[in-house]
Amino acid sequence: MNDPDERWASATEEVHPTERTDPHGALTTPIYANATYEYDTTEAPRGAHRYSRMSGPTRDELEAAIAQLEGGTDASAFASGMAAIDATFSLLDSGDHVVAGESLYAETHELLTEVYADYGIEVERTDVTDPDAIADAVGPETRMVYFETPSNPTLTVTDIEAAAATAHDHGALVVVDNTFASPALQRPLELGADVVVESLTKYLGGHSDVIAGAVATRNEDLAEEIAYYQYARGGIPGPFDCFLVLRGIKTLSARMERHCRNATAVAALLDGHEAVERVHYPGLESHPNHEVARRQMRDFGGMVSAEFEGGLAAATAFVSDLEVFTLAESLGGVESLAEHPATMTHQDHSNAELRAAGIPPSLVRLSVGIERESDLLDDVRAALAAASDAAPTA
Repeated sequence: MNDPDERWASATEEVHPTERTDPHGALTTPIYANATYEYDTTEAPRGAHRYSRMSGPTRDELEAAIAQLEGGTDASAFASGMAAIDATFSLLDSGDHVVAGESLYAETHELLTEVYADYGIEVERTDVTDPDAIADAVGPETRMVYFETPSNPTLTVTDIEAAAATAHDHGALVVVDNTFASPALQRPLELGADVVVESLTKYLGGHSDVIAGAVATRNEDLAEEIAYYQYARGGIPGPFDCFLVLRGIKTLSARMERHCRNATAVAALLDGHEAVERVHYPGLESHPNHEVARRQMRDFGGMVSAEFEGGLAAATAFVSDLEVFTLAESLGGVESLAEHPATMTHQDHSNAELRAAGIPPSLVRLSVGIERESDLLDDVRAALAAASDAAPTA
């Protein structure tokens, strides 16, 4: 983190994540748009592939690249980030107990509490930034400790090594959603996690033009289980999706460097403004998990959240006045996006669920892109003036 020469050490392996194996010497992995492959005999496929739900050349290259970037041995690609998350929850059996972070992506929360609850999975939300809280929450039936770091949308940062040590002491698996950081900034498997999940839609794809996800691990048994769910349930990405993510990976560190620089500037501007009550950004020394982030991340990421003094009215005015930032869901693309979690991504949450997740109506989430820093800052300044004007008067 503190050595500029090592901060983007993965840049070379992002450009060259695997050996080129195309028989024609293609520099870029081709799109193999095939459903099925020819057999020489009834017992002998001609090559390594039989049917594209099982495997295919373009997807194989993507999975090898993801495993390499995550510091894992195996990876499976999926049709979306949620399909990847679902595959990790498929490791659970009826009667298992899951300890989950308080702050989670809305659909992850719904999948656990609405879908897997019907399968007999018990879920307990806790403050996973506190290893003692994890220790208090785990029990004999705990199969998994699941969390995001940084989390969505409050950007809490969990000490992966400490959480993993606590979970492993009680025989539980540790699954980390690494989407907000990407492997350019953080490698949970190297910090003790058993499984890492990525929404490839976000920073790895990087251009808001593909939906995909991945699961990576160093554990052979877990890798086999995940690969079986991928095959049996069929939630695979198509070859064009794999091609787009492979293309995005080549510029991951270059983009992340710009994302982080711009986000740091935006966070500093918000943090010093009278219209803002609180800024959530791990790069600020005021962030409660700043030291953990410094230790386990190469940089602090491109996501910033802010709570406005004027409540919902100010937050709404802020996002409505932005021009360079686009009002839209998702994150991690080259363009800057703004969203209001309470009425957009988390609109189906009850007020009690929003409070438990630390998401007040005054919270705005920004995905800071790679545009010119001064343009982003001018845009935020103008929107802050609108937020100040919209704030209720005493």
